[in-house]
Amino acid sequence: MIASLEGIREIVNFDENSNILLYDNTDYEEYPIHWHTPLEIVVPINGKYRIECNDVPITLNEGDIAIIAPGVLHKMYEDRGRRIIFQVNLSLLQSLKEIESFISYMGPFAVITPSEYPDVHPKALDCMLNILNEGLSQNTYKETAMYSNFLQMFTTIARAYSESHERFASIKPNKMLEYNETFMNICDYINKNCTKDISLDEISEMAGFSKYHFSRLFKEFTNYSFYRYLNMRRILHAEQLLLDPSVKITEVAMASGFNSISAFMRMFKNLKGCTPTDYKEFHKQ
Repeated sequence: MIASLEGIREIVNFDENSNILLYDNTDYEEYPIHWHTPLEIVVPINGKYRIECNDVPITLNEGDIAIIAPGVLHKMYEDRGRRIIFQVNLSLLQSLKEIESFISYMGPFAVITPSEYPDVHPKALDCMLNILNEGLSQNTYKETAMYSNFLQMFTTIARAYSESHERFASIKPNKMLEYNETFMNICDYINKNCTKDISLDEISEMAGFSKYHFSRLFKEFTNYSFYRYLNMRRILHAEQLLLDPSVKITEVAMASGFNSISAFMRMFKNLKGCTPTDYKEFHKQ
């Protein structure tokens, strides 16, 4: 299934003028640890399927839906069965800030099961089966139909996932929508400007709160402190730069918003569990 691998980076070969790739997968084969820039969705149709994301083992039962964020190291084990593997290039959807915000909030992966999401799972699974049926058909506008089902499924899951993880527990229900919109915009701003010298004072003022009130609300919205979230985005940016062998680690640190190489090294080790040098070497394999 992995057509092109550079070290452990999978180069996803989309068809010309396409941003999606569908596998009706029955391979009895182990796929080694790898990563790629598209979002990936895995759904077993027959049999269980074992995967691993960021060293976390996951066993998917029939119909479970695993969403793997871009850039996440993952592998798939040698299991018999049939599964949908669907990859989406999100660059086409960059204008939809809600998608990036949800992926940031979701973390490396999310698993949607019928037991944990009984109201949402059937709708999401229907969308995935529609994607499979369209992909195997000769219908006109089938890619449009596949994208439509993906967006419908993504919206359904994002709403349910967000609601199932407590946000703004201290806020009155009539303020919830307003606060969600505010903090979604704030996260979008941080994502786009993380390499700049932005501060808690600046961002809290932009949001219209005192920095103490903002800090509490931001933690409720993202599950992270402001500076933890900011550094996570900076390290995510740094990971991409480290893939270029011609760019020095000092240059990566400065280009990722860190004011010293020691701060960058410390934060990288804290978040990734290895040094930037180790990461560079690992991705040359």
